[in-house]
Amino acid sequence: MNISDVKIYRVLNQGKLKAIASVTIDDCLVIHNVRVVQGDNKLFVAMPNKPNGRDDGYSDIIHPIGTEAREYLEKIVLTAYENVLLNEAA
Repeated sequence: MNISDVKIYRVLNQGKLKAIASVTIDDCLVIHNVRVVQGDNKLFVAMPNKPNGRDDGYSDIIHPIGTEAREYLEKIVLTAYENVLLNEAA
């Protein structure tokens, strides 16, 4: 998997939701509504989801398979988010 582009298209300054992004994979597939969320101890990336219909929970619509893919995606998205924050501060 090659992440060819990340667009941070909304940065929020309130609450735990910090940003919303689109991630392009291999210049042929785009995942919209990827969220940057402030967890208890660190920022993390949450994938698009929908109500699961069974209870009050949600299920991811798309997600990485395996730790390596998740860590790669999270690193790329969080780096893009941090770059946006740095550019806004400048």
